[in-house]
Amino acid sequence: PIGAMNPERGDPPGLSKWRECSMIAAGALLAVAVRCSVAPFGYSGEGKPPMFGDFEAQRHWMEVTTALPAKDWYQETAENDLLYWGLDYPPATAYHSYVLGRVGHRVVPECFRLGSSRGHESEQCRRFMRASVIISDLLVFMPGAFIATWGLASEQDRLARCATLLCLWLLPPLLLIDHGHFQYNGVCFGLCLAATGFVARGRTWLASVLFTSA
Repeated sequence: PIGAMNPERGDPPGLSKWRECSMIAAGALLAVAVRCSVAPFGYSGEGKPPMFGDFEAQRHWMEVTTALPAKDWYQETAENDLLYWGLDYPPATAYHSYVLGRVGHRVVPECFRLGSSRGHESEQCRRFMRASVIISDLLVFMPGAFIATWGLASEQDRLARCATLLCLWLLPPLLLIDHGHFQYNGVCFGLCLAATGFVARGRTWLASVLFTSA
């Protein structure tokens, strides 16, 4: 039974370690499935020139960071019109855009050609952008939520830890804003959550690096 203590493994009452791992794996699959179900719908500014919306802002930051030297990312230049979605987030966000932009240039190069791709909304570009948010969540937000939950929750209540983790992974505002409206808030949120978990475990130096990066 779930509530029984396993004397050989020393499992606490409530939930065995194996069932806890199974619940986490199932929760992760559910979280990804929900994100994939939101992605096919419309996004901020779709088909609405001249500024389009946050989808365009994120796409534009990818082409700016990959086409220009880092010293020009935040500067008004002949190639960088700051009045058109000028990069106004901290450097960690800029480098996140840079990494995604480098990948994007290999997958959908026409989507990231600075100067000629304003308002680009091809189906291939949309798929890449949507996938990039889901992958960013998988690499940053979901592990960050895991670290926070395991840092703050009681070691003796595995069921509560799993429930808390699932609630974070399925947080409605984040799902709707990042995977519907279109942003990458899960990256900074995940870093903040990871920092919280490390603070709870006394790893303040690592927590400070993560929180500052967020």
